[in-house]
Amino acid sequence: MKSIWRRGALTLAAVLALACETPAGAQSYKYEALHQFAGAPSDGALPFSGVIRGSGGNLYGTTASGGASDAGTVYKLSATGQITLLYSFTGGVDGAGPRAVLVSDSDGNLYGTTVLGGGANYGVVFKLSSAGTETVLHSFTGGTDGEYPQAGVVRDPQGNLYGTTSNGGSSGWGIVFKVDTAGTETILHSFTGGADGGSPESGLIWDPQGNLYGTTAGGGASETGVVFKMDTNGVETVLYTFLEPPNAVTPWAGLARDSQGNLYGTTAGGGTLNGGTVFKLDTAGIETVLCSFTGHNGDLPYAAPILDSAGNLYGTTYEGGVISAGQRRGVVYELTAAGAETVLHYLTGSASGAYPWAGLIRDSQGSLYGAAEQGGTSNMGVVFKLTPE
Repeated sequence: MKSIWRRGALTLAAVLALACETPAGAQSYKYEALHQFAGAPSDGALPFSGVIRGSGGNLYGTTASGGASDAGTVYKLSATGQITLLYSFTGGVDGAGPRAVLVSDSDGNLYGTTVLGGGANYGVVFKLSSAGTETVLHSFTGGTDGEYPQAGVVRDPQGNLYGTTSNGGSSGWGIVFKVDTAGTETILHSFTGGADGGSPESGLIWDPQGNLYGTTAGGGASETGVVFKMDTNGVETVLYTFLEPPNAVTPWAGLARDSQGNLYGTTAGGGTLNGGTVFKLDTAGIETVLCSFTGHNGDLPYAAPILDSAGNLYGTTYEGGVISAGQRRGVVYELTAAGAETVLHYLTGSASGAYPWAGLIRDSQGSLYGAAEQGGTSNMGVVFKLTPE
């Protein structure tokens, strides 16, 4: 359930007062398209998810389409941009349409979800060995066990996987689930669409004590979403309930957490011109809007930000930026802890990429890696790198 509110009319003074400010002397970055997807049958297409980094600087990710059956892929991308399709989904019991980021273990196995496919076409949780052998750990059947996992999974030290589905459950508003190493699913929580939230579109993160944190796009007092905490027994605590515009509303993305326990996230609606926000939620449950997207500086952030050691945030917006051929195709941004924003890259289509749904990762040299759903020579998406200059 996507709820994007109508933008209101504000004076220029109000816009300037509420939008992010740009700091002087900000770091510049060099953009590079590492790979431009070409589609089926020999390549992937439409990378909704971001990438993870493995040994030797290799990147791993998924595409929602492309591959031998045009049902999506898992791929490896070398540091020099050489792509290897590790697995092509058939669209059958093995899954179809992966849209989420992967997680890996110490043996090089990859774990993820597909939105569709499986025995009942409601999606699967899968494991992919380093040799490219897929194992379906759980096939969603619809109804109470969940439907359509939009997000990926997180993994605990014992190898159990935890994730969300955006639909299904006892009330139809999605679930939080656990899948153990034997493939047994446990439903930790079924959202009701009420005060506890509803329609979790994003994945989960951990704290050092083993608690899970996430967001829902719906539910809550104003039906505009919540931030929640959940222990591994399924006991939920609602940490924050989103209100109504111009407040931040409708979090489609997950969260980031700093060493003090503060949470950071984005909302796809609300803010100055209803273009979405970046927010901070402290340990007392007090929310601060750090940045309000207004168009040129970004619009519709669907991905969670990431943090560096200095407390700066990095992320993407699906739309916004400069107008190219009548469209605003998204930005990559940096945000200081005080809320000063720098647009690091404007996506304009072609090799620059377009419409980045996914978030970023950052290496030890400060380079950023991400994917854009569209753009490239075939307009089927790109994987990109931004290197500090």
